[in-house]
Amino acid sequence: MAKPCIFLIAVALVACNNTKETDATNGATWVSELYYQGENYFKNIRQLTDGGDNAEAYFSFDGSSLTFQSNAEKWGNRCDQIYAFNWNTDTILEKEPQMISNGLGRTTCAYFLPGDTTILYASTFTGDSACPAVPERGEGGAYVWPIYEDFDIYISDLKGNLIDTLISSPGYDAEATVSPNREHIVFTSTRSGDLELYVCDIDGSDIKQVTSGLGYDGGAFFSPDSKKLVFRSSRPTTKEEVDKYKGLLQKGLIEPTNMEIYTCNIDGTELKQITSLGQANWAPFYHPSGNKIVFSSNHHSAKGFPFNLFMINTDGSNLVQISFDKAFDSFPMFSPDGKKLVFASNRNNGGGRATNLFIVDWQEE
Repeated sequence: MAKPCIFLIAVALVACNNTKETDATNGATWVSELYYQGENYFKNIRQLTDGGDNAEAYFSFDGSSLTFQSNAEKWGNRCDQIYAFNWNTDTILEKEPQMISNGLGRTTCAYFLPGDTTILYASTFTGDSACPAVPERGEGGAYVWPIYEDFDIYISDLKGNLIDTLISSPGYDAEATVSPNREHIVFTSTRSGDLELYVCDIDGSDIKQVTSGLGYDGGAFFSPDSKKLVFRSSRPTTKEEVDKYKGLLQKGLIEPTNMEIYTCNIDGTELKQITSLGQANWAPFYHPSGNKIVFSSNHHSAKGFPFNLFMINTDGSNLVQISFDKAFDSFPMFSPDGKKLVFASNRNNGGGRATNLFIVDWQEE
């Protein structure tokens, strides 16, 4: 699976020791000691999925449910589809949760809409009901993400019934998230000829371009007060970098190996680069205080892996490592009350390639 919302993990996990306990109230598997030394912000880790690539788990506004994407073969998937479930009561380790997408094309980047009765997500199904081809690696075996032009943004109810097309254009429209004040949506689009951020009203109207610098801007989330955006960006500067970026984009591809974290106001003003770490810094999300950002990074990795979670102040100071996985941790998101953190990880996958969802109690040191 390769696209702007998840890395394909092709490395084996060095397993950590863990024990499993069963919660008699709902049959869920609660995993204790399923963390690495130094993960002091994590408490009461719970594994939510088992098998396949499961990622981009995002909370409902009331915090009771999660929506996520999965290509789990045990659920009959040939490529990513969107699901939703109550993380506290539903047992989905053995039972397939409710599918939200229609099972056609490839889907990505789902998010609850205000009221928690509908979910938006991006899909390619209008262009082709089959799963689109996954591109081969680039020059020298470089990892690439496809920018499928058929991606548009749709709305479904919680039973998987398609309600409406929310955002559509001749090019790529995806990576949509919703503001905490329930007024706006941010998404990434190629409608300008480059991969830029756009903000619109909650009904998809009044679309306004936010970013304009050459390079990929995506994976944006709103600050807790809904006034700012945090996002990942690749900003080529040298002629060689610019030519390479433009050449790949013409082929519907980007190379996501050099990205940094940025913030700006929702109108695009006060653009600020937060990290200058090198390699891939991505999947940012605001800390509940609004003064910090959690994100995934491999800047400390000599060979591209592992990816771990880090936290940094919004002024770029006080970088702190949060997770210490041997392979991959990413897509962190806080619950609306700030008490839970959900993320995707390769931990506890038996040494294979499965990426699963985990939820923890967040505790400040």
